[in-house]
Amino acid sequence: MNREENRFDDVWSTLRRKIEQNPGGWEKKSGSWLLVTVAILVLAWLSTGIYTVGPGEVGVIRQFGAFTAEAGPGLNYRFPWPIQSVDVVNVASIRRLEIGFRTMDELGRSVEHRRVPEESMMLTKDKNIADVQVFVLYQVKDAPLYLFGSTEPERFLRINTEIALRSAVGGFDIDHIMTVGRPEVESTTWYFLQRLMDDHNTGLHIVGVELQTVDPPEEVKETFYEVVRAKADEERLKREAEGYAMDVVPRARGEATKIIQAATAYKEQKILIAEGESSGFLAVAKEYRQAPVVTKRRLYFETIEAVLAKTENIIVNPRVGGGVTPLLPLKDFGLGAN
Repeated sequence: MNREENRFDDVWSTLRRKIEQNPGGWEKKSGSWLLVTVAILVLAWLSTGIYTVGPGEVGVIRQFGAFTAEAGPGLNYRFPWPIQSVDVVNVASIRRLEIGFRTMDELGRSVEHRRVPEESMMLTKDKNIADVQVFVLYQVKDAPLYLFGSTEPERFLRINTEIALRSAVGGFDIDHIMTVGRPEVESTTWYFLQRLMDDHNTGLHIVGVELQTVDPPEEVKETFYEVVRAKADEERLKREAEGYAMDVVPRARGEATKIIQAATAYKEQKILIAEGESSGFLAVAKEYRQAPVVTKRRLYFETIEAVLAKTENIIVNPRVGGGVTPLLPLKDFGLGAN
């Protein structure tokens, strides 16, 4: 029974109480008094049709139980009960549904975060068990559908959120979900859940799906994180080795190129020198065949000239100065007296 029905019952009860308190007086009243009383009663009944719809709300009017119209915010009127009734639905507020945990609220303050393992334990693609906690933000987008399209839309939302989340989690490995895959799980769950809400005429709009935590079960959490740390160390060492290789290999290639270039230049230099010496020898040989005596004497003089150019020369003429006594420098050969 709604508030309009209560108001009508209050008016009727007041009138009956007055009649019962003075039954004799009722019989003595004139017909005009009866008409006034009936008119007052009718007016009181009609006044129960006045109602207000607040900001962000929609009034859903039913006539003999069947939906007939919607009413916007402000002061409104409909036929009183039992002809018409109205249900006011808030379509602006964002509501919250928790899966895998419950936030216990006391005096407007959250005081406890309680896990619900039967909802949060889920199987991943790589056959691991993940403890997944999520909350769904939703609002009513179609008030008549919300009231009459399905039975218990909030309960339907809770059941299907768990179904959609399990389906999304089952499509990824646990490492992916715990690291970079959270947005994928959220978007997949949202899409699947919104489609279910639309297909079953719940009148609900899913504003967002947000993962709170994704952890391994408490019993194996420490072991799991040790494995994760070991994998992280492996990746770090691998990156360091790759960085070292990227530094050493180019330098080694540069050194090798430098050595090859130096060897090539040395080879070309030796070839040019050998070719020059060979050309000179061939030219001398040709001259020698043509004039051997002259060529031999010229080569002798050129050799003596080259040798004497590197030594200190003393020229002695025996015909001048009475001669010079030859001296053998025995000290230079280590044979002289001390």
